[in-house]
This record gives sequence, C-alpha cells and structure tokens, in this order.
Amino acid sequence: MTDNAPAGPSPAASPESSGSGPAPATGTAYDAVVLAGGGARRLGGADKPGVQVGGRALLDRVLDACADAATTVVVADPRSTARPVRWAREEPPGAGPVAALDAGLRLSTAEHAVVLSADLPFLGADTVHRLLAALRDTGADGALLTDDDGRDQPLVAAYRTAALRGALADLAAEHGGLTGLPLRRLTAALRLTRLTDPLASFDCDTWDDIAHARARIREHGHVLNEWITAVKNELGIDLDVDTRVLLDVARDVAHGVARPAAPLTTFLVGYAAAQGKGDAESIAEASAKVAALAIRWEAEHSGGGSAPDAG
Repeated sequence: MTDNAPAGPSPAASPESSGSGPAPATGTAYDAVVLAGGGARRLGGADKPGVQVGGRALLDRVLDACADAATTVVVADPRSTARPVRWAREEPPGAGPVAALDAGLRLSTAEHAVVLSADLPFLGADTVHRLLAALRDTGADGALLTDDDGRDQPLVAAYRTAALRGALADLAAEHGGLTGLPLRRLTAALRLTRLTDPLASFDCDTWDDIAHARARIREHGHVLNEWITAVKNELGIDLDVDTRVLLDVARDVAHGVARPAAPLTTFLVGYAAAQGKGDAESIAEASAKVAALAIRWEAEHSGGGSAPDAG
C-alpha cells in the first residue's frame, strides 16, 4: 500500500490527502474503495481506467460519483487523478478482486464503504447515495445494483465494513488466502439488498461497450452536462453554475445583438465574475446585468427606446 503519487501529477491529483468531501446527502459517512487494477483482457490489455469517455478518464468519472467520501482508496498502481485519493495494491498484484478489495479496505476506517469498479461511465452521486440509504434503512450487510439482466454487480455497492472484514477473514482462513477467489464467494456470505439500475451498473468490458458509452453521452439529452463537466475538469474549476442562466444570456445576445457576440459575452460574464467572488452568485449577477443590457440594445435598435430629452 502506498500514498505516493506518480511522477508529475497535477496538484489536484496528489494522493496525500484523505480525499475528504462534503457530508453526503444521505447523512451517512462513508469511505470509497475503487478497484482499478485489473488486466482488461477483453480490451486487449489497454489501460481501461484511463480510457476517455466524454472527455474524461473512466476512473475520474467514478471518482466524481463518490467525491463526498471521507477517504477514497484506489486499488491500482498510482497515476494522476482529477482529485486526491489514497493508493493501495493487492499482494501479489493481479491476485483478483477479492484480494484487491481486502487491500483497499485496510485503509478504510468508516463504518460503511462504497465499493466500485473503475469502469462505470454512467455512475452518479445520486446512485451512490441511494445505495447508502438502502444499506442504512434495511439493516443488510450490503446494498448492490443489479444490471439489465438481473445479475448482481458487487462492485457497484455499499457495504458495512465490519461485515466485509468478517467475510474476508473467513474466506482467507478457509482457502489459505484470497488470491484468485471470485467475488461471488464473498457476497454469498453476506445479507444483501438489491436495487435495479441498468444505466448506473453499465460497465465497460469491451471496446463495443466503450463505443456505446461514448455514443450515449453525445445524445442530446446528455451532451451539455457532460461537456460542461468535462470542461470544468480540464480547467480545474470546482463550481456549480446554473447553465440555464448562461444559455439564456447567450440566446438573448445572439438574438438582440449578433450571433458571434454570444460566446464572447459569456466569456466576459465569466471574467467579470472571476474579478468578484468568482462564485455562482457572481455569475448570476453578471448574467442579469448583461441580459438587461441586451434588452436595452435590442429596444434601441428597433426604435422602441424613448427619445432623448430636448436640450
């Protein structure tokens, strides 16, 4: 296990921090364990966690979904990531998912742990919170998703860490270790509750899966949010902005002034907000001023403005 960063990561990717985030919406504190060290044989040995979907690495997309974890542990060789994590590695490397989970869990101190694979392009924080709520409300040892065919997905799940540790210890004692054991051996020893979410449980095992994920993200209903998130990630911006406000301003300016003025205006709105507090409220205030200006501009151009006072 290691907390050392790979050479040359961005400052945001330093894994020396515990990865603390805001309190989760469920009120249930948790750690996250992300398994990212598989061999990706069905992808020809490609670096699956680093494969880009919607302009972001698959691993970074999963890390975004569990951003409010108290501690996030990624079980893999260290790499640059979009936010701070801790790193662990199963012994020996490649010993399988049960051994990897055990290695990650050793760095967890929370009562609950969300366990995820690193290839879930459509996983969101809302699903993570649903799993935690189901775990809390049912009293089960674990809450996991099932896929479109009703199959259990034990790497899209929330567990009670005490139950996981007990089951792992029993397996290690029974088999003389955890190397090569399938996850179903572990989950068979736990009391589980299940949620169905075919989209959030969709994982990328093949290049066809990658192509499907990339196509879906570019559908009209997803592309705007995906693009904004990708841009914020690329620029290192952590700001929740009401994109409807900016779109409304761009529409008003394009209609009332000139189409090329729209993108330039939204840039100026952002620049003005950055000179102030740089928060969502500043953007909303600057947008309101520009929207009012666009209305005055159009009224003047159409002759709707009032005549100047006589001198």
